[in-house]
Amino acid sequence: STGLTEEQKEFQKVALDFAAKEMAPHMAEWDEKEIFPVETMRKAAQLGFGGIYVKPDVGGSGLSRLDTSIIFEALSTGCTSTTAYISIHNMCVWMIDTFGNEEQRRRFCPSLCSMEKFASYCLTEPGSGSDAASLLTSAQRKGDSYILNGSKAFISGGGDTDVYVVMCRTGGPGPKGISCLVLEKGTPGLSFGKKEKKVGWNSQPTRAVIFEDCVVPVGNRLGAEGQGFSIAMKGLNGGRINIASCSLGAAHASVLLAQEHLTVRKQFGEPLANNQYLQFGLAEMATRLVAARLMVRNAARALQEGREDAAVLCSMAKLFATDECFAICNQALQMHGGYGYLKDYAVQQFVRDIRVHQILEGTNEVMRMIVARSLLQC
Repeated sequence: STGLTEEQKEFQKVALDFAAKEMAPHMAEWDEKEIFPVETMRKAAQLGFGGIYVKPDVGGSGLSRLDTSIIFEALSTGCTSTTAYISIHNMCVWMIDTFGNEEQRRRFCPSLCSMEKFASYCLTEPGSGSDAASLLTSAQRKGDSYILNGSKAFISGGGDTDVYVVMCRTGGPGPKGISCLVLEKGTPGLSFGKKEKKVGWNSQPTRAVIFEDCVVPVGNRLGAEGQGFSIAMKGLNGGRINIASCSLGAAHASVLLAQEHLTVRKQFGEPLANNQYLQFGLAEMATRLVAARLMVRNAARALQEGREDAAVLCSMAKLFATDECFAICNQALQMHGGYGYLKDYAVQQFVRDIRVHQILEGTNEVMRMIVARSLLQC
């Protein structure tokens, strides 16, 4: 809580309490049974967590990016997988709120902010991951509609969610030919692949999303034609802060688990906590956590202020925090010894859930490219 306002400390407390009471007791079951905890997320939405940085006139909480980071970090201590989906949902609602017209904002945002309906972000394709500008899903204009064809891969919530924010090609090759359409579940021609079996993130379903001659009204396009790639990237700047914040929460919880285990577990006639090597390891974990947190919060402030270096700082924060926090969780597992590898112990789930954060919202290799290009002005 260091450096936070009284109001931010209150947000943090509310989110930590919710995580402890409503999420942590069910985290293992959601993971094992692959349950998408809709009702729990709707309870979170009642606290204002369905549209945290969405404007209040359409049901959002109107909070800052720093407030959002604080909340996602706190929620992630209870269940990282579920919080990560909530962060993606928030990004989608923000995109509609920010780039949609008044009619679109009022049509989509209130039910998304209350989590009566859920949203998915559709950018990645089977043949275009890091090279997002090469996407092939096409939308041909016919009168007042687009005819949408193609497929998206690795879509969080796919098949279980109600609203799909889709990046598609309405023009020529490259980023300037991409537009953004909002598609609703039940649209004829919209279908889904099988539910993917994943290492972690099991409380949220992941499927391919398939479009076969889907008729989408022109009135469902966000922004102008050709603006889609810019919309997608602006969404991802915030998404990178959000997912980094989820990593912070997982690492924070793992440090506490390691601290407890070292205190309770005895070897060679004394608590592990008396072992200086393990003491130093725990000290390093806590230090890296605080460093990562400061970096994420600095980037969140830059994004909120619209600073010129915000995109680079978001990339740096995502790179640093997801790498460091995975290492912290992994070290916490190691400190548990064989117990850490048992599913009875929560630390292994934090390791599994956090690993994918180094891949999604732009891989950490892409984050390095963004930072390097900024430094070298490539």
